[in-house]
Order: sequence, then C-alpha cells, then structure tokens
Amino acid sequence: MQRICFLLHVKPDRLAEYKQRHSDVWPDMLAALSRHGWHNYSLFLKDDGLLVGYVETPDFAAAVAGMQTEPINAKWQAEMADFFVQLDNGAADTSLLTLTEVFHLA
Repeated sequence: MQRICFLLHVKPDRLAEYKQRHSDVWPDMLAALSRHGWHNYSLFLKDDGLLVGYVETPDFAAAVAGMQTEPINAKWQAEMADFFVQLDNGAADTSLLTLTEVFHLA
C-alpha cells in the first residue's frame, strides 16, 4: 500500500466555502474514489490556505488515472477549480504536489 501526501493551496478568501463543500461531498464522488482505490483519504487545511492531503492506495498513478474516467470527477474538479491559488494542469487532482516520505513508524 502506498502512502501519499500532497499539497495544494486554497485561496484564503474561499476557505469557509471550501470547508463547507467538503462537509457534504457528493455520494457518487465518494463511491468513485473508493472504486479507484482511494483509502484513508484525508484533507487538512491551514488558515493561510495550505491544503495537505493524505491517501493510502495500492497504486497512486492508477488511482488518479481511474478518477479521470469518471464523469462525476470531471464535474467535481470543474466546480472546485476556482478555489485554488494555482493549478498547473487546470484541475486539483492532476496538479497535486506530492511529497517524498522520509519516515514511517508502523
């Protein structure tokens, strides 16, 4: 199982709405994430907009690619894109800055 940590940056003036949107994620989106191997998926948000994500998955590249086949993901990404400071690839899920794991206590 891969443990992946990633960063994005939410616009500071959109923090409250970003949090609200994630308090009620669409059931179809949750099902798609699960179907494509996104397990123990968490998002953490700092007051300045720094977003830290964590997910466990058998194959992160396959998990991301699988979500690209889901129409519900395309809709979610389009609706959420304006929340972020900069998206290199136009959508959050393909603009993730992944971090290198340097230590893990099992």
